[in-house]
Amino acid sequence: MFMKYLIINGSPRRGNTWKAIEQVKKNLNGEFEEVHLIKKKIPMCNGCYNCFNDGEERCPHWDRINPIIEKIRKCDGLIIASPVYAMNVPAVLKNFMDHVAYLYHRPEFFTKKAIIVVTTAGAGQKDVAKYIDETVRHWGVNKVYKVSIACGGKDTLESDEIDKASKKFQNDLESGKLHSPKFTDIIFYNAWKAMALADEPIEADAKYWREKDLINNDFAPEVKLNVIKKLFSKIMFVMMKRFIN
Repeated sequence: MFMKYLIINGSPRRGNTWKAIEQVKKNLNGEFEEVHLIKKKIPMCNGCYNCFNDGEERCPHWDRINPIIEKIRKCDGLIIASPVYAMNVPAVLKNFMDHVAYLYHRPEFFTKKAIIVVTTAGAGQKDVAKYIDETVRHWGVNKVYKVSIACGGKDTLESDEIDKASKKFQNDLESGKLHSPKFTDIIFYNAWKAMALADEPIEADAKYWREKDLINNDFAPEVKLNVIKKLFSKIMFVMMKRFIN
């Protein structure tokens, strides 16, 4: 099955991280669109809170951010690449994630699946992959595959881990199956839902959750929950609403 993939490259250069992406691409069947964040020259997030309080379109840098969000909406599979800089993601990737932090309150990518590719010459790759994983899951992403590799400064890069994860990613996309969310994802869903229904909500949140009809569901309507998770979600919502109010 032919898929459309979006690559968000969080590396400022084309080193081992990009070599890993090239290996991932060999295992995927489809077309690839690349977003190299270093070339987008996105200004630093200034913490104005416009995206939270007034809506993401009020971000002063929305003209740079929105085209990337639109590409995520249109892709079948999302690929995020990152090296390890000072035991974390590079500034260009962190800056983008800061700009779309409103997605924590207003998640939307419930039908998307992603693969995260992290490389390092030394250490920290698993923690960075975990951080990106947690971030995109807050965006609503349904399933995340992770590849984290310590290259040790090698000029060549070949990894069975890359092949194995990317093939699973491809097969999962072709299946069309949406996975049941983790319990932690259900907890956060109900935290944001309760905030949207609070006595004094953030108006942008309240509008979004009502327009998307998320307030009337135990989780995103596209994603099915079993009986246990449905009950868990209802209990979490009652608890979160009481706590927030």
